Amino acid sequence: MDTVNYYGRNTKRYLKYFDLVARSAIPVVERYFPGENADELMGETRQQYKSLLPGLPYIGGKQPFTLFVVFTGMLLALHRTNQAQGGTVEKTGELMYEVAEVFLNRLSPLVKRLMAAMNFSPIYLKRLQKRAAESHERKYPGDYVYDFIPGDGTTFNYGVDYHECGSCKYLDSQGVFELAQYLCPVDILYSQVFNWGLTRTKTIASGGEKCDFRFKRGGSINVTVPPSMQKLVG
Repeated sequence: MDTVNYYGRNTKRYLKYFDLVARSAIPVVERYFPGENADELMGETRQQYKSLLPGLPYIGGKQPFTLFVVFTGMLLALHRTNQAQGGTVEKTGELMYEVAEVFLNRLSPLVKRLMAAMNFSPIYLKRLQKRAAESHERKYPGDYVYDFIPGDGTTFNYGVDYHECGSCKYLDSQGVFELAQYLCPVDILYSQVFNWGLTRTKTIASGGEKCDFRFKRGGSINVTVPPSMQKLVG
């Protein structure tokens, strides 16, 4: 199955995801672009995103990693809209972070509880471990390649070491690798909303040799972010 066929058959599905996020984006876009029509800007971003979909890297259609790639496409579409308004990469990163924050906080309590439990469920962890081994076969050039790290029983429940990042590869192919580092802070929001407890000392997007995720259910969050994002993250 090639990329065009996969994303072509799923265009309506992924545009629906975009529309869900866009509802949260409108009030944020209004603040970032005063005097502009936020609905029109998001309409332009949707068109950008739709045009990007056929070119997103096919990585087998498996979730959640395909969704990671799809959301990276949303980020690039938002960046192009921001660029057209004279905005910087840093502004795109801040805008995306605030949109993600609104979107995640609007999720229902039930969804939040399910997501909180899912990340530590035996079924999910078994699947994650299996796919980690499969990722080293590098069947799909644009895929993520990672190791599953068993927990030590004290400081973390489990970890994931990414040696290749599909989002970084895609953004690099589009000439905007510098945008990748602004995806990483969103992991803080996921950890806050779903109580995942994340520690991460390095990322590929910021020049590290890997991304070293360590999850501790209910634990603290210790993640470095680009300087321009520190005022948002706190």
